[in-house]
Amino acid sequence: MRLRNITGSRDVIAASDYVVQEELQPRCPGTWKEIFGNDNPIHIEIGMGKGKFIHTMAKEHPEINYVGIEKYSSVLLRAIQKMEQEELPNLKFLRMDAENINQVFGAGEVDRIYLNFSDPWPKDRHAKRRLPSREFLARYDVILKKDGRLEFKTDNRELFDFAVEELEPAGWKAQVVTYDLHSDASLMEGNVMTEYEEKFSSMGNPICKYIIVR
Repeated sequence: MRLRNITGSRDVIAASDYVVQEELQPRCPGTWKEIFGNDNPIHIEIGMGKGKFIHTMAKEHPEINYVGIEKYSSVLLRAIQKMEQEELPNLKFLRMDAENINQVFGAGEVDRIYLNFSDPWPKDRHAKRRLPSREFLARYDVILKKDGRLEFKTDNRELFDFAVEELEPAGWKAQVVTYDLHSDASLMEGNVMTEYEEKFSSMGNPICKYIIVR
C-alpha cells in the first residue's frame, strides 16, 4: 500500500496540534513569529517526506523555528508520529501544495529554504512543477529574506543539471555547487541526511547539492 493512501491519515492530521490546519493557513503570512511565540529565524523544508531531516534540524538548532511542508497526508503522518515520540516546540507542519507557498508566508519572512530529493517530474511538459524550476524560484524570491539562501540536494543528476541551468534566467546565483557532496569534508560538516540520502548514498549514488542566493 502506498504511503499516500493510508486510511485515516487526514483525520490524524486534522486533530494534530503540530499541524497548522488548512483553514488557518490564509492567516499565516506575516504571523509566523506569533505562531512560534518568538523572533527566531524561520527555516522551511518544502517536500519534507517523513520528516527525518527537519525533525533532526529542529532538535539540533532550538534557536531556529522550522516549518515542514508536505503535500501527501500519509507521508505527513509519519512526521507527526516522530513528533509524538519527541515533541519539539520549534517545529510546525503544513499539509499543502508547494505551488501555494506564497499564500502562507509573507514577503521576506523566511530565512532559509531546503529542498531535499524533490520529485523530478521527468517529463518536459511538467518542468514547471519541479521545485527548483524558475517558476518556483520566483515564488521563493518573494518569501525569502534578501540575504537568505536556498539549499537543494538530490541524487538525480538530470534534475540537478536542470536546476543549475534555471539559476541564471531566474536571477539567482550559486555559492556552492557539488556533484559529490559526501566526498567534500567541509560541506559534510553538520550535514543532516534525509531518508532518501541515506538510501541512495548507501547504494553508491553520488549526492548533488547547491546553495544559492540572489
